[in-house]
Amino acid sequence: MRPSRVDDRQIVRVAVPAFFALIAEPLMLLADTAIIGHLGTPQLAGLSVASVVLGTVVGLCIFLAYGSTAVVARHHGAGEEDVAFSLAVSGLWLAAGLGLVLGVAPAATSGVLGSSLGRSTEVAGHARDYLLISALAVPAMLLVLAATGAMRGVLDLRTPLLATIAANILNVALALLFVYGFGWGIRGAAAATVMAQWFAALWLVSVTVRRARDAKASTRPRPAEILESARHGVPLLVRTPTLRASLILATLVAADLGGVSLAANQVAVAIVTFLAFGLDAIAIAGQTLTGRSLGAGDAALTRELTTRMITWGAATGAVAAMALAASAPWLPRLFTSDVDVRQALVPVLLVIAVIQPLSGVVFVLDGVLIGAGDGAYLAKAGLVVLVVYAPLVLAIGWTEAGFTWLWVAYGGFITARLATLWVRQRGSAWMVLGTTRTAD
Repeated sequence: MRPSRVDDRQIVRVAVPAFFALIAEPLMLLADTAIIGHLGTPQLAGLSVASVVLGTVVGLCIFLAYGSTAVVARHHGAGEEDVAFSLAVSGLWLAAGLGLVLGVAPAATSGVLGSSLGRSTEVAGHARDYLLISALAVPAMLLVLAATGAMRGVLDLRTPLLATIAANILNVALALLFVYGFGWGIRGAAAATVMAQWFAALWLVSVTVRRARDAKASTRPRPAEILESARHGVPLLVRTPTLRASLILATLVAADLGGVSLAANQVAVAIVTFLAFGLDAIAIAGQTLTGRSLGAGDAALTRELTTRMITWGAATGAVAAMALAASAPWLPRLFTSDVDVRQALVPVLLVIAVIQPLSGVVFVLDGVLIGAGDGAYLAKAGLVVLVVYAPLVLAIGWTEAGFTWLWVAYGGFITARLATLWVRQRGSAWMVLGTTRTAD
């Protein structure tokens, strides 16, 4: 048996800075949750509604990051630096255009969305206020996605790390000032998020454009490349709603279970999002290193990398599980003063902890297949998973089984994702070699 060519240090060099850059983004949501949570339960419930809507709008465009990482990494691995950065800039133009269009949607429909999901006038009002202001951050969020994806593709994890950490610090400082210093309430938290997101966007876009010029790549709008970037993103655009639908369904059921469950659900979602982004660090290594090895035409190395990163995913998931289980009794105190909300959260956090080792493997396999450009399969698999999950979560609402069972159903969602991804990675159809993926 020949020795493995996979060096764990190579994975660590990508995963560690990716980890800190990734968790900085959900830390903004955690900070808003903690700051707003101590204003009152209605405000926290309003944030729950608003964050699901805003997260869905931005989440639909996650292909801007993932698609950019995959295509840039392939050309970077093949030594085509000018092509890599030309495609990166085209991704920025696409992000800017989508951001202007999609930013209007949550603002224009904030009242309707707040009322339909909020279930009470007070909660709906808080959701509307947060959505109306935070919609201004949508173009910035999409630019951050596209620029971060491009930087990962060329193995520059330091720039997104610094930008997101600085933006996170700015967000917390401004939120505390606006919410408690100026007395703006939930509107202040939204305003702080807008400013922090635009700060990060301007930083990352300026770095990407500068590096493109250094590589002699064009920074002007290239309609053909922009349309090609959009076309490559279609499979992931189809797949993302299947993932977001799980959160929307859970929010609807939590709202029917009452204000306490809806507020607790916001905290649970914020914590799950934080853990998901943290575990996604290995997935980012999967995206980047898979794209590079396939671009270099090395199928054997791609397989070795995949096997090793599955081990890393399971291990980091186990660490996350132990940390969350140990902190479950006191962690809710950081987010709310409502005793009922705290009590509802403790068993849910223990359920989420049990799921984490499976989640670690799911995110790694997701990253590997995204890095391979296997978006068409991921879109089909997402539909299958949603068909499995939807009856589970809706049954919780019909039977009024309780808030904890809502998150047990989420465990079924993760298990279904693992099954579809595991079956795919065991084959070889996803390992298409070269700078351009021509197979499904």
